[in-house]
Amino acid sequence: MVEHVVDSWRPLAAVLISAVAIALIVASHRRPNVREAWSVLASVGKFAIVASMLPGVLDGTEYRWSLGMVPGLDSEFVFGVEFALRADALGMLFALLASFLWIFTAFYSAGYMRGLDEPNQTRFFASFAASLSAAIGIAFAENLVTIFVFYELLSVATYPLVAHDETNEARAAGRKYLAYTFFGGGFLVLAGTALVFVLTEPSTTTFGATAADLAEADPALARAAFGLLAAGFGVKAGLMPLHSWLPDAMVAPTPVSGLLHAVAVVKSGAFGVARVVLEVFEPDLVGDLGVGLALAAVAAFTLTAASIIALRADRLKRRLAFSTVSQLSYIVLGLGLAGPAAVAGSGTKTVIIGGLLHIPAHAFMKLTLFFCAGFIHVETHTDYISEMDGIGKRMPLTMAAFAVAAAGMAGIPLVAGFVSKWFMLIGAVEANQAIFAVVLLISGVLNIAYFWPIVYGAFFESHDDADSKPLVEFPLGGRASGGASAGEPEAVADGGAADDAHDDDAAATDEHQEGGHHDTADHEHAGHAVHSDDQHEDHDHHGGPPPGGWERAGWTGAEGSWLMLGPILAIVAGAVVLGVVPYQAVFLELIEVIAGGGVG
Repeated sequence: MVEHVVDSWRPLAAVLISAVAIALIVASHRRPNVREAWSVLASVGKFAIVASMLPGVLDGTEYRWSLGMVPGLDSEFVFGVEFALRADALGMLFALLASFLWIFTAFYSAGYMRGLDEPNQTRFFASFAASLSAAIGIAFAENLVTIFVFYELLSVATYPLVAHDETNEARAAGRKYLAYTFFGGGFLVLAGTALVFVLTEPSTTTFGATAADLAEADPALARAAFGLLAAGFGVKAGLMPLHSWLPDAMVAPTPVSGLLHAVAVVKSGAFGVARVVLEVFEPDLVGDLGVGLALAAVAAFTLTAASIIALRADRLKRRLAFSTVSQLSYIVLGLGLAGPAAVAGSGTKTVIIGGLLHIPAHAFMKLTLFFCAGFIHVETHTDYISEMDGIGKRMPLTMAAFAVAAAGMAGIPLVAGFVSKWFMLIGAVEANQAIFAVVLLISGVLNIAYFWPIVYGAFFESHDDADSKPLVEFPLGGRASGGASAGEPEAVADGGAADDAHDDDAAATDEHQEGGHHDTADHEHAGHAVHSDDQHEDHDHHGGPPPGGWERAGWTGAEGSWLMLGPILAIVAGAVVLGVVPYQAVFLELIEVIAGGGVG
């Protein structure tokens, strides 16, 4: 519970430190080592400021900054609403995660961008820093108006990262990203915020101060406010049918796909849903209005459908993208079940813990997977699963890390994903919602179905003698046995035929202009004018195994730069720690504070 609130400049400092780094990064554009050093220093400094508030937050202290603390300024922002930041338990969960993982991403990004000799590197690092400022602003926002401002700033700051390659495909993905997240999601959040403001008396949007008034308001209007806010934040969380920007945004460089599309951007959406369920409406009112069950149903459909679509994606980053859509819905499912659990009088705390714990669990695991995909591309220019048989010999540590993270995504014990899914599974049963427990189990099987062929092929097959895999080598699987590179016709890959369910989702990414030297999901396949991933007919590129098969690199780290390999191993180790000793890893302790009454 909150014992007291203290005025502090630290929440603002946590937001501004990476904003200051933007100027230093731009000023150092002619000195790459200095430029990248500013990114590392800013990431370490941001984490240090956030972590300095953790002991107090765990003891019930909240740290608050408002515009009125600046001499000569008034706290009021608009219509009596303050522009204020508050470091509470829920905000600390998101801020601690994003700032901690930025440290490793800063090193990885330097290795990735140098390894591919990327253009516009200064703009990349500056935009990255701006994105982290916005993400921490979202974490510490005290009210819906403040979170809306940072929510929109995050979309603007990340647009240059999505469109980084400046190809037609990248620009199209960037426009779609803005259309969905800035205009669509932003409009919905703003409309929901305005409705909450009107329905409360006195009018307010402060977290933890609205539920009582919303309970007295017209139920239809209260449900409308919840729906607008859940949909607005659900855009960034990838809830179907608002998800299609996310797979297309995989055109961005892998560090962007990793931290921003597995941690900061998509988690800002899930975090927004958490604020709405836990602090704007609170679980009891969510249950009374019946909106929690509807939210849980949308999440259950999304996590199942996205897993099925992932089965047919041959491009590795695209498979990971649909996996992200699926896994984010675990978080929303846990939060949505808080309402029915509150009505049933059992399981509320359990499902909240499960949903919130999946925020860091998914972040560690998915960041590992994306970083592995990027490292594979940098070292071998290979981006298609159908070309990765035997690659475990060439990159054993990388693929071992991939295997561990994939196991966690499927809910295998001793990795982070098991703990969060266990809480959700038990909580769903306690809340008398066993159907959602069944959905969770089915989703785990689907996770195994689309991850196991990658791991098995990497370590136990070679490209020349790969055997048939029934789970993936029929039309839903994405390729025919042997693959085109073996001289046989290929089945339809990612996008499928025009009548496939996700054809519209695949359109922007699956037909594109080439000419870059990194994958498309990271802009690969240089030297070909046009490549359709749906048909996947043109394999005459420099990816895949060399003549004679993959060379054995051994387990000593000879597979590539330690600037990239080091962060991969560190992050996957974090996923294991979170799976073995979750309480000692701080995140579970923090979440128990939230679920036990630290919110609201």
